[in-house]
Amino acid sequence: MMPDIIKTPADSAVETRYLVMPGHANAFGTAFGGAIISWIDMVAAMAAQKHCGREVVTAGIDSVAFESPIRIGDQVVLLACVNYVSRTSMEVGVKVISEHAATGKRITATRAFLTFVAVDENHRPVAAPLLTPVTDNEQRRWKNAALRVKSRKELRQKTT
Repeated sequence: MMPDIIKTPADSAVETRYLVMPGHANAFGTAFGGAIISWIDMVAAMAAQKHCGREVVTAGIDSVAFESPIRIGDQVVLLACVNYVSRTSMEVGVKVISEHAATGKRITATRAFLTFVAVDENHRPVAAPLLTPVTDNEQRRWKNAALRVKSRKELRQKTT
C-alpha cells in the first residue's frame, strides 16, 4: 500500500516537443492524428509516472479534440499533468500546441484526457498518491475531471 503522499498537479507537470516531419503527415502536409495521439499517450504516461513514482498503464483515452491542424515543419509542444486521482487511477490532461518555428506563433491544436492506472511489479493496480490542487486553475481542472469520471462511470453502468 502506498503511503499517503500528497502531491499537486504541478508536481506531475511534463513538457516535451516534437518536430513534425513528412513521415508524421498526410498528403496534405498536416500531421496524422495517430502520430499526435501517440505523442499524447507518451507525455501523459510520463506525467502519471512522475506523479506515482512507479509504472502506470493506459486505461483509456477518454477524449481527444483536434482543434487546429499541425503542419510539416511545426514544432509541437505537449503539456501534461495529472488533473484528478481516484484510488488507483488518475486522469491526465494534455494540451497540444502548434508552434510555427519562424514566427513563434502558437495555437492550441489538440486537447486530450487520458486515464492511467498505477501498477506494482506484478502489474496489479495499487494506490496512487493523493492529489491536492492548489491554484484556481488546478482546482477548476480537478472539478471538471471529477465530473468526467462520474459521467464515465454512469455511462459504463448504463451500457453494460
